[in-house]
Amino acid sequence: MINYVGDITAQEYMELRRKVGWCEFPLEEAQAGLDNAYMIRCVRDGEKAIGVVRLLWDGGYIAFLSDVIVDPEYQGQGIGRKLVENCIDRIKADAKPGYKVKMCLMAAKGKEPFYKKFGFDERPNEKLGAGMDQWLIFEE
Repeated sequence: MINYVGDITAQEYMELRRKVGWCEFPLEEAQAGLDNAYMIRCVRDGEKAIGVVRLLWDGGYIAFLSDVIVDPEYQGQGIGRKLVENCIDRIKADAKPGYKVKMCLMAAKGKEPFYKKFGFDERPNEKLGAGMDQWLIFEE
């Protein structure tokens, strides 16, 4: 049975990252990312974590949709769509009247069409430059 819940362990989170080929980092760092998220939604098939999303929001005008991950064995079943909808619905429920919240994300390569269905604009475009990022790596 598929359930959407509000928690995931750092180990489960890192296992999902591994399954989709994303980089790994220390469990302590993963736990901090989970603890400091505005919202976590984990999808479980029974006890097994099969999907996750993190929503970061400053309570003002910027929200960041992060780590939309679905186990490859479960992709194509609408799970990712429901995770993104959960995040958008949460912002709509928590934003005060008159607020304008810019929800941002960094799509995995080839996933842009998925996010366009929700109204996200692909960058670069006529108004906005390309999204950019950088990994800062600190040696032990």
